[in-house]
Amino acid sequence: MPAKVLVVKMVSVPEFVLVNVVFGPLMGWLTQSFGWRYVFLAMGVIGLAAAAAFAAVVDSPTRHKRISKAEFDYIESGGALVHLDRPAAPAAKAPVRWETLRQLLTNRMLLGIYLGQYCITALTYFYTTWFPIYLVQARGLSIMQAGFASAGPALCGWAGGILGGIVSDMLLKRGTSLTRARKLPIVIGLVISGAILLCNFTDSQALVLTFMSIAFFGKGVASLGWAVLSDVAPREVTGLSGSIFNTFGNVSGIVTPVIIGYIVAASGSFDLALLFVFTHSVVALLSFVAIVGPIKRLVLKPAATPG
Repeated sequence: MPAKVLVVKMVSVPEFVLVNVVFGPLMGWLTQSFGWRYVFLAMGVIGLAAAAAFAAVVDSPTRHKRISKAEFDYIESGGALVHLDRPAAPAAKAPVRWETLRQLLTNRMLLGIYLGQYCITALTYFYTTWFPIYLVQARGLSIMQAGFASAGPALCGWAGGILGGIVSDMLLKRGTSLTRARKLPIVIGLVISGAILLCNFTDSQALVLTFMSIAFFGKGVASLGWAVLSDVAPREVTGLSGSIFNTFGNVSGIVTPVIIGYIVAASGSFDLALLFVFTHSVVALLSFVAIVGPIKRLVLKPAATPG
């Protein structure tokens, strides 16, 4: 009997889902019942437990205790760089030069992907930082109600993240080009995420949560950034490519909450803040449609030899 093969799908499940489905209601309840200090105490204990579990369970394919040879061969045959944790021979090492960084930061396809990641991450950070405050200040919910209400959109984002990956892989299996298989879910998801702007045109709490759920479902469908990066990153500098990609997302995570705070303080409402978030969906869509172009593996140009 052939051994079972572990199939790893390139799906994007936003990390904020667990935070808001489980910890959002928990933090709302802790704040309402015991005070804000207990939120930090509980989250610290959970974080330490999660770190210990990660260290005990997660390992590289070459050192994993429970991976079978069939699983390892399947992962390796699919193009995964399973030996990155091994020291490279001196001749095989590819030193990172400023020229390499320049090529990554001036490539049109990668710049489009980086810009898209910046904009999609802005939607994520609106949700994780300002959405509960929006529900309390603009929609009249209590802190505990906002904690529980945030679980609905988060679940929709989780479902959208899985669906986007499944659809993308399904299109690839049916012979669709890599470019279309990746871009189609992203574009459709970003169009759906525009539903967030509809919250400015209703006073109904139920409709606000419905529109937010639709918007973050779309955001989840569009969250294929890491899958796209794995398709295009030069094999010699996958780590550097991923670091730059993540930097754009982290910069968005820093800038977005600050700008939204200034917008709310200056305007006295969240209407322009939601328009600001909606604009990021539009920019991300235009980035993948007009800037990225064909999705393909970037081949670095060799360094010029002196003389």
